Amino acid sequence: MSLISSLYIGQNGLSTTSTELGVIGDNVANAGTIGFKAGRASFADLMGEGVVGGSGQLGLGSRLQSVQKILTQGALSTTGVSTDLAISGNGLFAVRTSEGVAYTRNGQFTVDDDGFMVDLQGNRVQGFPADSGGTINGALGDLQPGDATAPPSATTTVTVRANLDSSAPVQVFDPADPEGTSDHSSTTQVFDSLGRPVDATTYYNKTADGQWEFHTMVDGANQQGGTAGTPTEIGSGTLSFDTNGVLTGTTVATDNFLPPGATQPQPLTFDFGLNSANGQGMTQNARTSANTFVGQDGFAAGDLAAISIGTDGTISGTFTNGQTRALGQVGLADFPAADQLERIGNNLYRQTNNSGEPNVGAAGTGGRGKLFSGTLEQANVDVATELVRMIVVQRNFQANSKTVSTADAMLSELIQLKR
Repeated sequence: MSLISSLYIGQNGLSTTSTELGVIGDNVANAGTIGFKAGRASFADLMGEGVVGGSGQLGLGSRLQSVQKILTQGALSTTGVSTDLAISGNGLFAVRTSEGVAYTRNGQFTVDDDGFMVDLQGNRVQGFPADSGGTINGALGDLQPGDATAPPSATTTVTVRANLDSSAPVQVFDPADPEGTSDHSSTTQVFDSLGRPVDATTYYNKTADGQWEFHTMVDGANQQGGTAGTPTEIGSGTLSFDTNGVLTGTTVATDNFLPPGATQPQPLTFDFGLNSANGQGMTQNARTSANTFVGQDGFAAGDLAAISIGTDGTISGTFTNGQTRALGQVGLADFPAADQLERIGNNLYRQTNNSGEPNVGAAGTGGRGKLFSGTLEQANVDVATELVRMIVVQRNFQANSKTVSTADAMLSELIQLKR
């Protein structure tokens, strides 16, 4: 090996250590980048010719073999923002960019003006959308949870639990004077098929010992054929109690709730707790009449009030009408060789031939990690380790520069021999 070759060997050493310093600097610079994965410079030796007249080979220095991605788990930190997501375990989020699908560990997501879940660059997060009934389908696509609404549901059942005073007087109910001809009443809002609320009051009057009638009234403006301001009956029936005050039977005499604009009556079922377990139905005891529970199963249309995301990526929406349903599911992509993905900037990676095809599915399945809402994954860079490596690289650089200076000095001595 000539002295000139020694110069080039030293040059190779200077080049590779400079490259390694660049990798370390990149790691340190991204120590605060969400979801960043550190890199590690890997080197290989360069071989020259064999030894003339002997055994062995002479090396020509080193070269950069690759910058390996270190995919270890970063620390998780709580943010409290429901659309911030962190992966604990394997997998990457998939986002659709203008150049195709890219992948990232950065879960800083939000909902844009069109209701789509997007990253901070506006790339749409990929997952499994849900239909209007909350059923998640298996077709991967854009997630649009912010565009969801909750349609209204007409009331079908009115539930009442109350005690009726056994000492109440027997009287005949008069629809024109419901308050004056009844002993007790219960009021609840019922909803028509359009989600319009209607106040419905059920009056109870005693007809004999252990026998009661109920009459449900609404304002006439809420019943076809009714007169505004005049109570109109939409349902009636009877209640029977035994000598212990336990409800033993109910009958329905009328059921004719017909809201304005409806083409047919809206049936209402009254649940008074007949045959309820533990005797939790209506009672007739010798104490003041009082309601213990009044409710119904209908609701008005609702707007999205909040979203939450489970560990399996299911996005659940809570609506202003108190309803909740699934709006979609965030997908996670796993690769046979995730460390072979190509960095393309903005915390994104691109699929390569060496990485293999992505396998996208739900979090917590197929070896994929779990998701944590309101949490972000920090960079997996250990600054202390990087600074120690930086010191080692600096010393390696100094050693290689010494090789160059020594070869230069020896060449200078060689040139001086002619003198």
